[in-house]
Amino acid sequence: MDRPNTALLEAVAALATAPLPDIAHRLRAALSPYWASSSLVIFTEDCTGRPQKKAGDEAIISRVSIAELDAIRAALLDANAGIWRGEAAFGGEKRPLLAVTSPSNALLVLSDPQPAPASHGGPDGQWILHYLWTLAAERIREKVADAPPSYLIESRAASAERLRVTAELVDQHSTTLEALLAALRSPALTAAAARTAATDVAAKALVGLRTLSDRTTDLVEEPVASAFQRLREDLRPLMNFSGIDVQFIEPPVNGRALPGEVAHAARAIVRGLVLAMVDQEGVRRVRTQWDCDGVNLLINVRDDGHGELSASSPAMARLVQRVEVLNGSMGVDVMPGWGSDIAVVIPLDPPARPLAEVADWNLGEREVEVLQLLAAGQRNRGIAAKLHISENTVKFHLRNLYRKIGATSRTEAMALAHSNGRR
Repeated sequence: MDRPNTALLEAVAALATAPLPDIAHRLRAALSPYWASSSLVIFTEDCTGRPQKKAGDEAIISRVSIAELDAIRAALLDANAGIWRGEAAFGGEKRPLLAVTSPSNALLVLSDPQPAPASHGGPDGQWILHYLWTLAAERIREKVADAPPSYLIESRAASAERLRVTAELVDQHSTTLEALLAALRSPALTAAAARTAATDVAAKALVGLRTLSDRTTDLVEEPVASAFQRLREDLRPLMNFSGIDVQFIEPPVNGRALPGEVAHAARAIVRGLVLAMVDQEGVRRVRTQWDCDGVNLLINVRDDGHGELSASSPAMARLVQRVEVLNGSMGVDVMPGWGSDIAVVIPLDPPARPLAEVADWNLGEREVEVLQLLAAGQRNRGIAAKLHISENTVKFHLRNLYRKIGATSRTEAMALAHSNGRR
């Protein structure tokens, strides 16, 4: 048997036995004699918790979004063919792409694709691409169908974490849109003043959106007073233009600093509560208060409405779930004719969770230490300080961790670590 055929058979065997976390790497290796590419991304709805499998240039694959993949899939459907070549946004930039679908509706995307020169009598590169991709897509479908309970738990945990992060962004954008509408509808503003106010709100929101990722990545702890001040700034446009009097009862200046995740989530929860309250008829005043007893963040939000807030509404149920994710509690006291009074308690420290046996992940000793600190909510700076290593070294270990445990982001890695610790 000649060498090209032997290499192809070896590639087929590697794909046929590939575990899910390695499927993208093995597919890219199998395709490399026939197609060069800067990155390879698989997008499949079979894996709800981890729909993307990635290999290649980290600067590209770390920035690929589901919205970009959906747009590429739409272009593929518009072409009414099993393969599409063109330019589209991918990893935050416009790039040459090759996209292929599969019978299981999974999507394969290669960036900067370059076919290898065809050898005389050798297999056609496009046929090889279809063949190996169909094999990989079927392998994914079979592995998910036969997944053990542990995989399903991890997948659901990752899905829940992604949903939580998305919901926080939805609330933040909803606050901005409510403020824009309030400015544009305000009878106290002229048309020109309303446009100016709306432009200012939109510009501030864009700046905040662009800096959100860096801000939350670098933030390990935040003084409770400054965290509360940022909440005030988030809600200021709504206060200015909606006619609702949003009152703030300041927390103690010398209270314990909040873990970054608690401060970020608490602001999102209060924003959601305020939006739910101002959506009621007759509400003219909302009061929010934070306090810290050294162990818990204590939040109280009250309105002066008719007491019609439904504790079972989808918006409120979603907020309750957010609080429970933080191991906190929410009490809703609705008094007909007197308004609503909501109390939230969020622990500042995560509960002790012993990390279960992770031998199947083949982690090194240092990787286990990094994973334990990651699961405890530490950011890169905190991990580096505790292990006496540089932040670049932490990033190196995290990249290896993501690959070994099949995570595509920090939040998925945390979710997998937590679900493994519960078993």
